[in-house]
Amino acid sequence: MSQKAPARRRWLRWLGLVFTGLILFVCGTLTVLAFLPVPEDPIIPLSEQGGGARQGIDAVTGLQAAWPETTPVDSQQAALGRLLFYDPVLSAGDDMACATCHHPDMGFADGQPTALGAHDQALRRNSPSLWNVAYSENLFWDGRARTLEEQILFPLTNPDEMGADLQEMVAQLQGIGEYQRLFDASFDDGITLTNIVTALTAFQRTLISGNAPFDRYAAGDFNALTPQQRRGFEIFRSAETRCFECHTWPTFSDNVFHVLGVPDSDVNNPDRGQIEVANAPDAEYAFRTPGLRNVALTAPYMHNGSLASLEEVIDFYADGGGLAAGGVDVQVDEKVRGFEITARERADLIAFLYALTDEPDELISIPESVPSGLPIAQPLENPARAQVEISTAPPYDPGAPREAQTIAVSTGESIQAAVDRALPGDTVLVAAGVYNESVFIDTPRLTVRGVVQGDERPWLDGLNQMSDGFNTTGDDFTLEGFGIRNYIGNGVLTTGAERIVYRDLIIQGSDNPEFRTIYGVYPVECTDVLIENLVVTGIADAAIYVGQSRGPIIVRNNVVYDNVTGIEIENSTNAEVYDNHVYNNTGGILVFLLPNNPSRVGYNTRVYNNLVESNNHPNFGAEGSVVSMVPPGTGVMIMTADNTEVFDNVIRDNMTFGVAVTSLYIIYERDTQFDLGPLPENNWIHSNTFENNGYDPQGLVRQLGLPGADVGWTGEGWNNSFDQPGASTFPPLLPSRSWPDPLRRLLWRVYDIAIGLLLS
Repeated sequence: MSQKAPARRRWLRWLGLVFTGLILFVCGTLTVLAFLPVPEDPIIPLSEQGGGARQGIDAVTGLQAAWPETTPVDSQQAALGRLLFYDPVLSAGDDMACATCHHPDMGFADGQPTALGAHDQALRRNSPSLWNVAYSENLFWDGRARTLEEQILFPLTNPDEMGADLQEMVAQLQGIGEYQRLFDASFDDGITLTNIVTALTAFQRTLISGNAPFDRYAAGDFNALTPQQRRGFEIFRSAETRCFECHTWPTFSDNVFHVLGVPDSDVNNPDRGQIEVANAPDAEYAFRTPGLRNVALTAPYMHNGSLASLEEVIDFYADGGGLAAGGVDVQVDEKVRGFEITARERADLIAFLYALTDEPDELISIPESVPSGLPIAQPLENPARAQVEISTAPPYDPGAPREAQTIAVSTGESIQAAVDRALPGDTVLVAAGVYNESVFIDTPRLTVRGVVQGDERPWLDGLNQMSDGFNTTGDDFTLEGFGIRNYIGNGVLTTGAERIVYRDLIIQGSDNPEFRTIYGVYPVECTDVLIENLVVTGIADAAIYVGQSRGPIIVRNNVVYDNVTGIEIENSTNAEVYDNHVYNNTGGILVFLLPNNPSRVGYNTRVYNNLVESNNHPNFGAEGSVVSMVPPGTGVMIMTADNTEVFDNVIRDNMTFGVAVTSLYIIYERDTQFDLGPLPENNWIHSNTFENNGYDPQGLVRQLGLPGADVGWTGEGWNNSFDQPGASTFPPLLPSRSWPDPLRRLLWRVYDIAIGLLLS
């Protein structure tokens, strides 16, 4: 026997052992990967989800939104906190109080471009007003504090502000007999740092302004605003200016950060805003939206006081913010698009802002003295107060109620005049003809119906100049039987209302290439919406948009074509989208969840029995908007939304994807910190009929060199399922609903590695 044979056998045994070991190692690794948990979005409690109509229990209009909940206030602690607020003893030099920078006669601001700190040194930012600070979820212009208790310590200890040594401050207060007595009466453990903070925050939580002329108007007294203020309110809530989208009532702040491109005070030391404290989406040069309560009293404006008057603020927004308005060269928020405004309209808008003024006497009174005996802030003259007095409407007696009526509008008459005469329960019946006006409706339980006879119906025509066809806030509102065309904002906008019906409308976008109609119908922050039998075309964002709303939401039997988006359900819940014909849009049906919005969730949307075909229109969305990033040729897209079911649709001839499921990471960096869950989860695509999709992919898909398909998934998000036998897919293997969880996890990890390599 050859001596080489035993050696060969030993070598083969070792080779077999190594090969077996490799197989076992690979199998073991795959087994471990299959059972390791995958990332899932945190569950947002119902109380923190936001969205939907926000009326109070006894509200009569959508304007009467419920105030956010806040921490209960102990009146004795608040009275003590008031003395501390005005007492310079809290500062290192006994020369600066909280009221120094937050003076009651200046709207609890200080009237300076930027605050003056220790030794009258100009600080970096403008002193924000403290009115309604109890409702703020983010404090300071950059959001560095989330609670009043946390916020208090920053100015107390900052050496450029009050500069206090906390131990010395507590000891100094303990040496003042009157404070000893007051603290002992308010707390069990006397003078401590915690109790000082508690008292100060208790006082600040009493600074509530909520009985302005606007509030009386919102409660149903439609004469609480002067005619000029009503005109200004119409401008404020129009889709042209979009003021209301960030300055939402009742606080007139969305508590969110936006990029405006305000001029830098020091170009050599730019203030970069939120990005300095958090890597949030679009945080570079983003600042918190301030509330507008008592805004007439708090000039100058913006985070650095660079705009001296409300006139300058309006002109800054009208110019489009950023570089175009003489500011920083940044990509401004998509809501800041610029607009045209006349001198009269500017004056009307400012008059409305004056109608947000309410200063309860007991809250703006200054103590005669404080326990330390130190000098305190003295009353100041604020010339804006005189203008507030002039602008206030006199009391009005509405008279006795009456039975519901039908108010007829003939051709040549004003629809708005009829609406203004209407009371809850009335019907406004509009004859066929052309009406060149925008109609604003705040009355609840109102039906506005066009008389349709054959091809004849009433048409609202904005002449490519007016913002919105109908702009409404009343609950239980029905609009039907109209044509709406050539508005540069929205065909129909409804804000914050319940039980809304849009039916049998024809909406045609503006043909002005500089000012395209943004939305066809636009119910936002609403609850219970029905949209049916609409024909919408030529819209630069979404023909039918339902945003920040709560179900039931029904969108059915509509025809939408030649728009950037046919139908969009955004940051909303419990929507049904069915029996629609969606064709020749850039994107057919979008179900999105986007950050920095009043609603932080989007789930339980069902899309079924729709014909979604040939959505290959070039994208003409506004530059910088999210919708401008949708690739032409997208049939249905789910971005970040959860529990979406897409089934029994016919989806054909869309050149990029029939259905695409993706996350926010397709448009944001992967280390971005969001205020919501960024992953699409628990979505199910099944039982659809696909034909000829993905034949010529566009946009980012083409840029990455990826193929199109009937169904596409970026591999992100847990428990997404695809049951589409015979459909083309990318990636080639997609998880079915019947797959066990270990197999789903294993596939997810493979795709996670692939995504990392693709984006590296």
